Amino acid sequence: MRNNNGVVECRMYGDYALFTDPVSKAGGEKLSYPAPTYEAIKNALKSVYWKPTFIWVIDKVRIMNPIRFEAKGQKLKMFAAKQADLSQFTYLKNVEYQVCAHIEWNLAQPALREDRNMQKHMAIALRCIHRGPRRDPFLGTRECGITVEPCVFGSGKGAYDGCGTHEIGFMYHGITWPGEGDAPCEGDKGDAYVNFWNPVMKDGVIEFIRPQSCEVRKVIHDVSCKKFMPDVNYNMDEDDLMDIDLEGLNPTTEEA
Repeated sequence: MRNNNGVVECRMYGDYALFTDPVSKAGGEKLSYPAPTYEAIKNALKSVYWKPTFIWVIDKVRIMNPIRFEAKGQKLKMFAAKQADLSQFTYLKNVEYQVCAHIEWNLAQPALREDRNMQKHMAIALRCIHRGPRRDPFLGTRECGITVEPCVFGSGKGAYDGCGTHEIGFMYHGITWPGEGDAPCEGDKGDAYVNFWNPVMKDGVIEFIRPQSCEVRKVIHDVSCKKFMPDVNYNMDEDDLMDIDLEGLNPTTEEA
């Protein structure tokens, strides 16, 4: 788990994950993609630690366990008929991923420029990865809770080491929300974009492209753009955490 230039490395694992293919939701069913989406990993890290001052950018993910699916019957309440209907959700089973990501400043929130202290935010992020996240992290859907631990990316044996290159196919990448990007919001609302791409797995590693570089980007609708202001709706008073020993929180390769 590095700390240079805002880069962190961590391990995410759990019994199940559900990276829902939007095509499968039309009939009330849910089918998981075989690999994690950019948005799911980003949201898991935001559960560990997040502030509107910065953005989590996911660089790459390494799939450690074999890709296996398990279908489960779920009773979904039908509000119109006031009864339950049985649906099939297909989860990924026994998942483990190594994640490499980094922090970038959120230029869409210029009022928080005084809070752009990389040492402080990295100290808090590393402590949360090492000792426990601020919120319960999950992969895809809330019932798929996971554990997040520090690691060294590339350490250990992965299920797809030396397996060559595999195309996963057309896949959901994530959503770009207004107020989280390279430009500030114009007015109180902005456009939200949904992004799709064609990922390739090489020896178990998927290198993510940035949301702005996705092959397909479509405007969903305009949504409210929240602006954060110090001492109004944002508190920067966490300087007491800056004295954390970053090196002390970093595992060696042997420990990972």
